[in-house]
Amino acid sequence: MTKAELVEDVAEAAELTKKDAERLVEIVFESIIETLNQGEKIELRGFGSFRVRERGARRGRNPKTGDPVSIPAKRVPYFKPGKELKELINDPDAATRRASEASATHVADETRQPPIL
Repeated sequence: MTKAELVEDVAEAAELTKKDAERLVEIVFESIIETLNQGEKIELRGFGSFRVRERGARRGRNPKTGDPVSIPAKRVPYFKPGKELKELINDPDAATRRASEASATHVADETRQPPIL
């Protein structure tokens, strides 16, 4: 899935214009990047977590020449999928059930009457 396809899905699911959905997706990405740059972890229950891992300096080889090269230390983003995401990927029926439940909840929320005060 490309970013454009993600924007399209968000626009359709949330009944937004593509422009608003694109801005929403951009805000989420910017927030993730900013949080990781600050060295913090992002935990999305049921989905997974994003972290930054430190990769130490090491010796490597130039694949073309075989000469040894020094690879500097760096920070790399890392995503660890959550238990629920793993289960949904390995059980396609569970993903279908979850989508049906979410749809039913959305319909129930729309038909719920506001409390009378």
